Amino acid sequence: MASIEIETRGKVAILTLNRPDRRNALDESMIGEFDRFFDRPDPAIRAVVLRAEGPHFCAGLDLREHYELNRSPVEFMRMCQGWHRAFDKMQFGSIPIIAALKGAVVGGGLELAAATHVRVAERSTFFALPEGQRGVFTGGGATVRVARIMTPARMIDMMIAARTYDVQRGYDVGLAHEIVEDGEGDARAFAIAEAAAEHYDVTNFGILTGISRINDMSTTDGLFAESLLAGMVMTNPDLRPSLETFFAKQAPRLEPKG
Repeated sequence: MASIEIETRGKVAILTLNRPDRRNALDESMIGEFDRFFDRPDPAIRAVVLRAEGPHFCAGLDLREHYELNRSPVEFMRMCQGWHRAFDKMQFGSIPIIAALKGAVVGGGLELAAATHVRVAERSTFFALPEGQRGVFTGGGATVRVARIMTPARMIDMMIAARTYDVQRGYDVGLAHEIVEDGEGDARAFAIAEAAAEHYDVTNFGILTGISRINDMSTTDGLFAESLLAGMVMTNPDLRPSLETFFAKQAPRLEPKG
């Protein structure tokens, strides 16, 4: 049985973490599967839902595999770089990834979730970085991705004080974008993915590849990069029908909603 199952529904690919007996802990083969899938995704796929079998999203690095392989420092560093490479392809690719979170989103599971673009969390969801308690350290990008979401100070506090955040606290600091009732996460994530799949490719490309990278830049460089992306997106002839719909007052009205 594959540790990550892939299903396609229309324009949406559904990736399912499928090691429920291990709380969907991430081993080398799973990271390799992410790397391959997001390296050259099928052009027909316009959005992705990332979900999990069992009661937990992901409990992090498979510590059993780590213990048994007894890697050298260089081997472990290379493994970390493999995680970085796969998660970079997710975060900075042109396909929106909607995560359906539940149960444990812990350690490497939080690093994986932080590489997605929209995070829908069921009420059972909890977040933690227990590396301090276990005598290990983050290696899948938490010091970059997670710290930028929740701030470095909060991340240090979470690890030093061994805090576990419930779903509301996770939402408050940005680890989740929406809270739904238990059992509703997959359907809500799929609904968001279906809507995102209908956006123009060039617009999704600008949003997903641009915003996070611009956040790394100086103000001057960021504004210049934004103007380049805006020039590419706003002058694309494929967008003209959308503007004509807007001018004809046929576009959906903007209403407050979650």
